[in-house]
Amino acid sequence: MSDTSPLPPVRLALEPELARDALATPLLSRAARLARWAGPGTRVDAGGALVPEQLPAAAGELGLSGDDAAAWASEAWRTAVDTGLVEITDEEEGTVTAGAELRLLTGGSPHDVLTVWLTALEAVLADASVPDLDGLIDAMDEGGAVDLSTLEWDPQAEAEFLDGVLANLYLLTVGEEGPAGAPVPLPALAASMIVPSDMGEPTDDILEQVSDAMMRLDDQFRLLEPVGLVDYRPVDEALLEDAGDAQDAGDFGDPGDGGSAGGAGEPAAGTTVSDDEVEVARYGMVRLTPLGLYGMRARLLEAGFDAPAVGDLADKGADALLDGTAGFPPAAAHAETEQWLARREPLAAARELLAAARGTDAGAPLRRLRCQQALSLVGAVAEPALREVLDDAELGGLARVWLTERGLPDVPPPTQDMVFWLTIDTVAAQLAAEGESDELHALVQGLAEQHSGFFAAAWRVDHPHTADVLEAMGRLHPDKKIAKEARKAAFKARSAHGG
Repeated sequence: MSDTSPLPPVRLALEPELARDALATPLLSRAARLARWAGPGTRVDAGGALVPEQLPAAAGELGLSGDDAAAWASEAWRTAVDTGLVEITDEEEGTVTAGAELRLLTGGSPHDVLTVWLTALEAVLADASVPDLDGLIDAMDEGGAVDLSTLEWDPQAEAEFLDGVLANLYLLTVGEEGPAGAPVPLPALAASMIVPSDMGEPTDDILEQVSDAMMRLDDQFRLLEPVGLVDYRPVDEALLEDAGDAQDAGDFGDPGDGGSAGGAGEPAAGTTVSDDEVEVARYGMVRLTPLGLYGMRARLLEAGFDAPAVGDLADKGADALLDGTAGFPPAAAHAETEQWLARREPLAAARELLAAARGTDAGAPLRRLRCQQALSLVGAVAEPALREVLDDAELGGLARVWLTERGLPDVPPPTQDMVFWLTIDTVAAQLAAEGESDELHALVQGLAEQHSGFFAAAWRVDHPHTADVLEAMGRLHPDKKIAKEARKAAFKARSAHGG
């Protein structure tokens, strides 16, 4: 993933909601309870971990029981230390006291709570990249040092792999290809990191790598769920046993099948789940929680990525809104614009949008398209602003469309020059927004069919994108004769305008 191009914008929950989610996560809530429980008699070892004889009491404080109670209590205590909820006062004596961060969980702002949670998340992510304890013990030499070569484990590569998986999960979540937050099959997520994009049928070696990655991710997502990063439905234990016996990567299905199936838990009431969806879900399903989206965006920003969030532009000018939403998917651009308009008086907002839409630069047509979309959300109160630009060469056509769509009276008919200019501008904007999409193919065909002699007139349009638009129409039109006309018109436009 490049850190220069913007990622799709994410729609985040409000910070107070996210802070409540953070406080309710099993890991942070347990860590806070142990931090309040700790007293003068609490003792830790040289690494800051609770001494073994105190783990039963810690587990009891958390209401934990069973074989894993001590391990869960130990994990919660490590989180309390890592986040500053507990501070070691005397390393030699192993004494502790409540840390300054503990007060932030009850008396701080939502942002303060989320800052503590992010620290906990980083600690868990670091733990998730470490091989299991048994493997570490086996790799330890007589002097107590760990020989990483015997583990076939590269700490940096492992951390980078997990970061890449989570970044892909973030992209799948913020994209508009499916329902927001839809669970992703674990095989598809593992394959996204391993299977080359230009590979047709995966080889047996690639499938085996996907299978191995799934097993690692299954362990890692089990660790990441208690901190609230993900909702995770683990791989079916029966499949794990089969995989351990057979080591057959093909048993994990086609890793290229990235469609979501089922949910991270049981299917919602009233939904129908096919046998294929149930089978896919057995191989693990994962999705980022709303808190996880917040955490991943924070990590991506820290790593230098441009990771916008809907609402970032609400306090900025109309120029920033129109330019900033240029590359947004439609739903995100709509949500961003709604937030921007909600903070402004409608008539003033309309005037600001129209002023920002002017220009002859490369981004101007798409700015005008976004302006037109924004104005569609403004009521009739904006009418004076649109009438003020009826004679404007760049905005007059847009204004007539807006007024006519609302059935308002006394809208002057456009001149032929204005109609052709607006047509070129609209196609240029569509090219910038969506490329040579199916919708643009249909638009191009419609223009050529509805306007006889279109290309004979279009090349004369005094628009900086006339030649580019006509060349694109030549590529897009299925009729060879009409496509040739478009290319000839493009040549004439470049000659006429010195392009």
